[in-house]
Amino acid sequence: MTTELAVETTPIPGLLVVRLPVHGDSRGWFKENWQRAKMTALGLPDFGPVQNNVSYNATKGATRGIHTEPWDKYVAVATGRVFAAWVDMREGNSFGATFWIEIDESVAVFVPRGVGNSYQALEDGTVYSYLVNDHFVPGKAYPALNLADETAGIPWPIPLAEAEISEKDQRNPRLAEVTPMRPRKTLVVGAGGQLGRALLAEFPDADRVDLVAGEGIAALDLTDADAVAAWPWGDYGVVLNAAAYTAVDIAETPDGRATCWAANATAPATLARLAAEHRFTLVHVSSDYVFDGTVELHTETEPYSPLSVYGQSKAAGDIAVGLAPRHYLLRTSWVIGDGGNFVRTMQKLAGNGVAPTVVDDQYGRLTFTSELARAIKHLLDVEAPFGTYNVTGAGAVLSWASYAQQVYELSGRPREDVTPITTAEYVAGKQVAPRPTHSALDLTKIESTGFVPRDALEQLAEYVAAG
Repeated sequence: MTTELAVETTPIPGLLVVRLPVHGDSRGWFKENWQRAKMTALGLPDFGPVQNNVSYNATKGATRGIHTEPWDKYVAVATGRVFAAWVDMREGNSFGATFWIEIDESVAVFVPRGVGNSYQALEDGTVYSYLVNDHFVPGKAYPALNLADETAGIPWPIPLAEAEISEKDQRNPRLAEVTPMRPRKTLVVGAGGQLGRALLAEFPDADRVDLVAGEGIAALDLTDADAVAAWPWGDYGVVLNAAAYTAVDIAETPDGRATCWAANATAPATLARLAAEHRFTLVHVSSDYVFDGTVELHTETEPYSPLSVYGQSKAAGDIAVGLAPRHYLLRTSWVIGDGGNFVRTMQKLAGNGVAPTVVDDQYGRLTFTSELARAIKHLLDVEAPFGTYNVTGAGAVLSWASYAQQVYELSGRPREDVTPITTAEYVAGKQVAPRPTHSALDLTKIESTGFVPRDALEQLAEYVAAG
């Protein structure tokens, strides 16, 4: 009676059949109906069940469904047998796909959100059990399908005319009348900033929030407990956190320090908690400032060693985000996007005939927000393993002065107009935060997912030309 634990795919994407080892003797049988470690190792989603429901079916022929809910299920029988059937009710190419199987004590099925679930008891006294990863709310209506739908064509072992079916299930619509269930939405936090705007170009249908409301942007303060509690986090499958406090020097002041920590540490920690509670994927953007810059090329596994308040707050945010079950943490450096930034400043100085002095002993690569947004979409699209990834432009590692000279040349000015100086010369007499000497990030890990970073100098030329 014992079999090997196995997980099998079906014609419905994400619907998985689990073959369970059953140990029996003259007294009866025993099985591990849900075993998280073993089953997730075989490919079952770590779906985080929060409620266990049991349905007793007194007589053979009791038939229930086809019901679609916005949560995942793990179904099995405690005793008896059922003929179970599923219809994909999700928006997309698989809408209407069907699958059916007989379930006894040796079979369980994982049912993803949006797939209609139904069954017919094949024995008297059948007990049907299911785990779900959200709490049932009485009174809410979800998509349902008529058990006799001709398109689904489910071959019920006991003809429906002879089965016991509720009046409600008999009134359910045909597939042609069903509104497909849409996937959970995407939310961009910090939608009004440079990175937020770039993300909206890649995720145009995303909801958008920021600390201050704007056109098409709702206000949401992640440090306001009441506002966070009121927000419908369960509506989202992905939350992209593009919000950050980046005034590196002001962060060293008493007021700046508090604001910096609230935005860069407390808010990400709140999102990480919500990601675990509501099962969304959290995407968070971090910085090379979590390192002291003594290593010339930083990998994802390098220990934290921040020099500044800003760097310390980002490191704290990284640690918090790493606790979210489903997270992508993207480390980047020298970000350039739509708005005020180093390149635009150099362009303006070049246009005004100014000959600036620029630091020549800090090294890194530029990261354009469009490239960062493209990397985020790539990781989500290919369902890359969760974790930390470095993302910058590719190509040569240069100093700030070298990039400034490049901007001047692209702007039709002599490179010699930019005078290289040391960091010590630049900070003399100023109250500034310490900067890493080396900011270049190793791109090997994200490249292994199939993402090909574009050369930073090529992007710089396009950016300057676009003005």
